[in-house]
Amino acid sequence: MKLLVSPINVEEAKISRLGGADIIDVKNPKEGSLGANFPWMIKAVKQVAENVPVSATIGDFNYKPGTASLAALGAAVAGAEYIKVGLYDIRTKEQAFDMLVNIVRAVKDYDKNKKVVASGYSDYRRINSISPFELPEVGEKAGVDVVMMDTGIKDGRSTFEFLKEQELTDFVKDARKHGLMTALAGTIKFEDVAALKRISPDIIGVRGCVCGGDRNSSIKLELVKKLKTEINRA
Repeated sequence: MKLLVSPINVEEAKISRLGGADIIDVKNPKEGSLGANFPWMIKAVKQVAENVPVSATIGDFNYKPGTASLAALGAAVAGAEYIKVGLYDIRTKEQAFDMLVNIVRAVKDYDKNKKVVASGYSDYRRINSISPFELPEVGEKAGVDVVMMDTGIKDGRSTFEFLKEQELTDFVKDARKHGLMTALAGTIKFEDVAALKRISPDIIGVRGCVCGGDRNSSIKLELVKKLKTEINRA
């Protein structure tokens, strides 16, 4: 499993790299679970990330394929290798496909080697969005590279509180049948590592646990190192 860490500034990005993060994810928690940061922040993080790939979120989106495609292109131009969209206010497979196929075109026309990440939400029932279990089928048709789950509302509740381990395992297996990579996030804790090993996603995404449990605090080098060590040990 690769470790994705989500800093909110350049100093945290440096700490994430030094701690052993495999992917450095640029987001802006002030704008939501997958809130977009500024293009100059993506560029600045890209500079300090050195050889570590950079991911960038473009927002928790409602049904605006054109706006999302333009945002995705902006993140790609700014230097992100992974461009991640949250299907927050998307309720049907048809809407999801229209969003994703146009985002994929915007990104891949610019650089076919960049990866598009389609994120659903483990707490989809309480935010009334599309089920993440629909994403592997839709994602394959649209041409995305990774399907993901996060939590839409950041109130300290974990993905593991909304979905059972078997459901998450089924999500990962179904995505692989469709030829896609997987990522799991949403208040992941150190004690979840054993379950994550059994589920076996390609990527796990964190912020809060490497901030000492408070995602509004700062990322701590020793906690990134500890999590990376535990993942490798697992």
